[in-house]
Amino acid sequence: MEDETQMQVAGPAAVSRYYGGGDTCEWLLSSGRFLGENVWQPYGCMMHKYKSIEAKTCLNEKRVAFIGDSRIRQLFYSYIQIIDPTQRENGRKHENIPFEDRSSSVNVDFLWYAEVNNSLKERLMSWTEDPSVKPDVVIIGAATWSIKLRGGSSEALQQYRANLTAISLPLEQLAEDGEVYWVLQDPVHEEVLSDNRKMITNEQLELYNEAALSTLNSNKNNGKARVRFLGASRQAAMETIAQSDDGLHLPESTRNVGAMILMNAVCNKVLQPIDGSCCQSLPAPNLLQKLTACVFLGSALVFLVLHALGHNRHWKSRPTPPDVESGEEKKPATVAPPLSHKAPFQAVCKMGLIMAYFYLCDRADVFMKEQKFYTHSTFFIPLIYMFVLGIFYSENSKETKLLNREQTDEWKGWMQLVILIYHISGASAFIPVYMHVRVLVAAYLFQTGYGHFSFFWLKGDFGLYRVCQVLFRLNFLVIVLCLVMDRPYQFYYFVPLVTFWFVIIYATMAMWPQILQKKANGSGMWHIGILVKLLGLLLFICFFAHSQGLFESIFSVWPVSKLFELNGSIHEWWFRWKLDRFAIIHGMLFAFVYLVLQKCQVLSEGKGEPLFSTRISNILLLISVVSFMTYSIWASSCKNKTECNEMHPYVSGLQILAFILIRNIPGYARSLYSSFFAWFGKISLELFICQYHIWLAADTKGILVLIPGNPSLNIILSTFIFVCVAHEISLITNDLAQVAIPKDGGALLKRLLAAGVFTLGLLLTSRSAEGNQGEGH
Repeated sequence: MEDETQMQVAGPAAVSRYYGGGDTCEWLLSSGRFLGENVWQPYGCMMHKYKSIEAKTCLNEKRVAFIGDSRIRQLFYSYIQIIDPTQRENGRKHENIPFEDRSSSVNVDFLWYAEVNNSLKERLMSWTEDPSVKPDVVIIGAATWSIKLRGGSSEALQQYRANLTAISLPLEQLAEDGEVYWVLQDPVHEEVLSDNRKMITNEQLELYNEAALSTLNSNKNNGKARVRFLGASRQAAMETIAQSDDGLHLPESTRNVGAMILMNAVCNKVLQPIDGSCCQSLPAPNLLQKLTACVFLGSALVFLVLHALGHNRHWKSRPTPPDVESGEEKKPATVAPPLSHKAPFQAVCKMGLIMAYFYLCDRADVFMKEQKFYTHSTFFIPLIYMFVLGIFYSENSKETKLLNREQTDEWKGWMQLVILIYHISGASAFIPVYMHVRVLVAAYLFQTGYGHFSFFWLKGDFGLYRVCQVLFRLNFLVIVLCLVMDRPYQFYYFVPLVTFWFVIIYATMAMWPQILQKKANGSGMWHIGILVKLLGLLLFICFFAHSQGLFESIFSVWPVSKLFELNGSIHEWWFRWKLDRFAIIHGMLFAFVYLVLQKCQVLSEGKGEPLFSTRISNILLLISVVSFMTYSIWASSCKNKTECNEMHPYVSGLQILAFILIRNIPGYARSLYSSFFAWFGKISLELFICQYHIWLAADTKGILVLIPGNPSLNIILSTFIFVCVAHEISLITNDLAQVAIPKDGGALLKRLLAAGVFTLGLLLTSRSAEGNQGEGH
């Protein structure tokens, strides 16, 4: 109860690390909670799970010393098992135990000092006098033997305090250019203690812990104790000590928690893992981030000047942004009035404020972050709530054509919400859910192929204005985030994927001979021509899918590599491209077949009418349902992601087609749509991108914490802000697109030239910065 009270009091003060003065290392070492069996969540920050190679890299040529009794010895074994998982306790007691990993020159020693006494003081003093043998990291703690040998007397406690005072100075000297951690005493399970340990009570242990806290903290440097205290493992032990075999020694899982906490405390600032926000500070803003901030501030200044000069014409009628993902565009009923001179600067100002929030959430080390933890309930319960809400907000469609605008918005909306729940719950750990979500991503690309093919086939608009509008709306937010958040373009993988495939669709349809529906209506041979184009695209895809070396060599050429490399490698782009390589062509082929059947009046798309005859409709529905069930059974039987991903490109198209048929064959189903899902569908692209930094955290590896200590309320608040921000960014992008992409061809070419020069400048600046960084290393 005491710990809970402390956390509740600390919570409001620790919402902001900056203003609250929070130290994530103190949070890591002092408190946390179990998310599930053996999964420990530090208070307010994320703990990385270190693997052997990472531990060896961090501790390369370092010496670590564990000093204490049998409890410290157990912690020592858990620690070296991270470095070398083959290590096991060998039964040696009451003696020193060395460990060396020769491949990395890591030395970890356990030194048997069951009591805090003169012998321990002499050992510590010897290290301070001879730096050549001094350990880089010291983990120390002892108390149970002092209680046991002296029957828990008050004199023993006073002597313990005096001995602590004697060793406090050498410990602080060791901590000046090293790290020292005092391990607070874990509780015991008094009921099962042996007779000769009955005097080791939890009350006694608390008195000894208080003595350590007050004595070793008596000498401070700049307000911070030089010796850090490991208390989180004590808190974890309170929940698990009942599982102890002898009442004194902790279960292995709890010892592992303590060892992993220590590894994070030592190594996070060295290796800086993305999913380990404890004990590491984020880098200062780079040149591009500072220049971006200046642009936003400059726009704010111009906006204020124009406002002061009386440019107050209001910004009217912000039309719904075109659906750039599917390629469909819906003309507004009335022509929107031209934007005022002040409007673009106002939009940039709003974007600047939003980007400041992004930066504070995931770069400025202000808000807390916690790790994800998957359970079936954290994924499926929100999923059920979501679909109940979606069904509740059902409305009649304005049109009943197959895949009409309202239906595609609905489709994208529920898919995006499922993906959001999937990400925040960490459901990728559950392979059946992972495989179903892979189909949803493929369905997005399917819609991209379907929508853009339909647009080009029906309207034949291959103009530069249309292309630039689509590319701007797809990429504006991501480019701004790349500058503000200092992340490569490929980090937001879905946008490079959709952008690449839009360019491929455009090239396929625009190249000679341009085949449009009007031309095909005059001669059936043109239908064969478009099929030949699609076949050529398929062969192009298959060729690169079986030529990884050629693929990577093409996309590794500068400056193209700047768009597709992640962490200096093209592998992630290859994986994403290959995984859904057929989804686009499936969408294009489906659009072609559907539009031809529609033109031939084969389909019945009237209100309430089945799409085909009753018999054919029933057969197709049965096949579709069986396909769904078969896929789910197959996905549930997957042994690993690699094998399933190999099959995914060949089976995902069947699932997408099955869904379309189930959703559209019954006339009543085509006549209804969910306005709830459709609303989210209109901002699905922004939702997908914004989640990276203001809903999730640590670049999607964790969860943003705005309200500590109350996960449910935190999710409600952060989700509300996240959705509002995504909606506003959608409107801002639409407004700026009207200004940035003029319809006049000459003006557009000038702006493209300016954008090209600006982009080249950014790439050269980035390359120069990387070169300087490499020389520095």
